[in-house]
Amino acid sequence: MSASLSCREVINHDDYPIDEIENPVCREVVDQVRSELAADGCAVIRNFFSPAGLQALRTEANQRKAKTYYSPRKSCNAYLNDGAANFAQDHPLNVFMPRSNGFITADLFGAETTAHRLYYWQPLKRFLAACLDKQELFIYEDPVSNMIVNVGRPGQQFNWHFDTNEFTITMLLQAAAAGGIFEYVPNLRSAADECYDEVKAVLDGDRGRVKRLQLNAGDLQFFLGRYSLHQVTANSGDSDRLLLIMSFSEKPGMVGSKARVKNLYGKTTGAHAESKVRADNLVD
Repeated sequence: MSASLSCREVINHDDYPIDEIENPVCREVVDQVRSELAADGCAVIRNFFSPAGLQALRTEANQRKAKTYYSPRKSCNAYLNDGAANFAQDHPLNVFMPRSNGFITADLFGAETTAHRLYYWQPLKRFLAACLDKQELFIYEDPVSNMIVNVGRPGQQFNWHFDTNEFTITMLLQAAAAGGIFEYVPNLRSAADECYDEVKAVLDGDRGRVKRLQLNAGDLQFFLGRYSLHQVTANSGDSDRLLLIMSFSEKPGMVGSKARVKNLYGKTTGAHAESKVRADNLVD
């Protein structure tokens, strides 16, 4: 089924003619996304996929679900690293929270899959770049994590954290029947300032700046997760939550750190050198 669908057919093209970037309908969508991102670093395009496209993507994820990697480490800090012994025990770097979700890694999706073809489809990349107001987007050159599915089984959650890259594109393939809510705190830190006091306040339970977003299957989300703290609450329903995540960068050569990729996804490749391309000096 999936191989017979063109990338254009995967998209809800009637509402979102993304391969026609100068189409007034497409320009209206781009302008709306830019406006929402400027407001709080998050934007959603509802019902982005055609029914057949969504089904193809969901089927591919379910076919690979048995190979989901669940880290033996069941707690993480907001930076998904090992913490820092030279900081106080209650410092954000040393606050570890439960994490139990898993990932279907990019290397499990062959070139023939709908997800892989869509990720490398130039019209999609141009549309996403326009929405993000970027001159050009590059494929995130991490062969393990550039296009993954986040799996949240009943009872599982993904703790408060920051992303490695400035922005992330996510596509909800299957929502949890209950729970599994995306929560975020817009612009909690900057490229120049970790804002540890503000991070600590959220980790200590301050929800004054926390926003909640209800996503439905087929929704496309843009999120500036490098600077906005975010989490997915526990799946309290009886079905898996499946989220396709596509990562891009503004410069070529971007990969995840070896330690972070190993921790989250259970494997690394020759591409994961200790040196890495970064646009800032944040701890990750």
